Amino acid sequence: MSTPNASHWPRQRVAIALAFLSQGLVFISLTTRLPRIQDHFDLSSVETSVLLLVVVLTAGLGSVLAESFARWWGNHIALRAGLVGTAVGIAAIGAAERLPLLVIGLAIYGTALGMVDATSNMQAVALEHRMEQPILPSFHAAWTLGGVLGTLVTLATPDVPLGVGGLVLMILPLVVSTRPFLGHERGQAVAEAAAVAVPWRRILLVGLAIVLFYMVDTASTTWGSIYFDDVLDSPSRLVALATLPYLVASLVARAVGDDLTRRLGPVPLLRVGALVSAAGLAVVVLAPTWPVGILGFFVLGLGVAVIAPLSFSAAAAIAREGVDDDPDLLRRRVDSVIARFNQFNYAGALLGAVMTGVFGAGTLRLGFAVPMVLIVAMVPLARAFAPVADAPRPAP
Repeated sequence: MSTPNASHWPRQRVAIALAFLSQGLVFISLTTRLPRIQDHFDLSSVETSVLLLVVVLTAGLGSVLAESFARWWGNHIALRAGLVGTAVGIAAIGAAERLPLLVIGLAIYGTALGMVDATSNMQAVALEHRMEQPILPSFHAAWTLGGVLGTLVTLATPDVPLGVGGLVLMILPLVVSTRPFLGHERGQAVAEAAAVAVPWRRILLVGLAIVLFYMVDTASTTWGSIYFDDVLDSPSRLVALATLPYLVASLVARAVGDDLTRRLGPVPLLRVGALVSAAGLAVVVLAPTWPVGILGFFVLGLGVAVIAPLSFSAAAAIAREGVDDDPDLLRRRVDSVIARFNQFNYAGALLGAVMTGVFGAGTLRLGFAVPMVLIVAMVPLARAFAPVADAPRPAP
């Protein structure tokens, strides 16, 4: 049954993957240029944290707007709007010569970022339901691949003015916005899903894992380049190397994550990943030179990358409990969980972006020590990922 379904939406699957890739490429291209932005506007780490806070808060707003937008016009239209908004925001950031204009550009970009984040996941889950096979990990891998490409672009164009770079970067989301996404009837699926009861208390534990992941992920992708520039004194042309090994390792971990999950199970895999992540961050914190820092970020990527896809899988599994005999309710319940689940990532992004800068105001070594300690919480939290027995169904 699933084989013919898999061939019905190849163009939509490519389009959704390109949306994820575009988001990753633009976001990482922006964060790996933070040292140049910081130098251009003569910003301290605390002031940079405030700017990152603007992006995080407006991204949360964009995610809320996306759900309302999708309910009336469909999430495919909301995704197109978010991609166009991304292009506008990036162009505004590149053209900003004064700090207030930079803040406006970041607010536009952050709002669009939240819209793309929410609606691309809505699209991915909707297509996964129609294809009747798991495909969400491949979309997360597309985001990571986009991040790798974004880092390579930064490394290859260290002397390109920010304004020119913004004009080039805005092309990709504009092109992707014209692709054939999965259509919906005025967002009917999202609107119906919102009314479905969901066991949010149990999902909260899994959501805490997403918070921890994005805390570490945002700290690495946002502050890694600045850490290499300010603390490890790497060559200015190579500061993006803090992000590249982390993303490459994340891509590798996600590529083999399905097989490792089947062999080890999610609980031991997450516990081992948490300890590996803490070890990687310890290497980063204690690194005497930038080559050692590269090793630390690579180890970190290997350990932490599996948390996000396993969190989405666990949340969906919890949503499916007790509704196996009602396929329509099952789809609506899972849609409701996934449409709102990514809200947890903004709390993690807030911690990663702001706490790292605030605690690292004196030295970013201390800033990276914070996620090093907090990620260990995944060891006890991994119990929430234990799969429910397939049979018999537990009594209420």
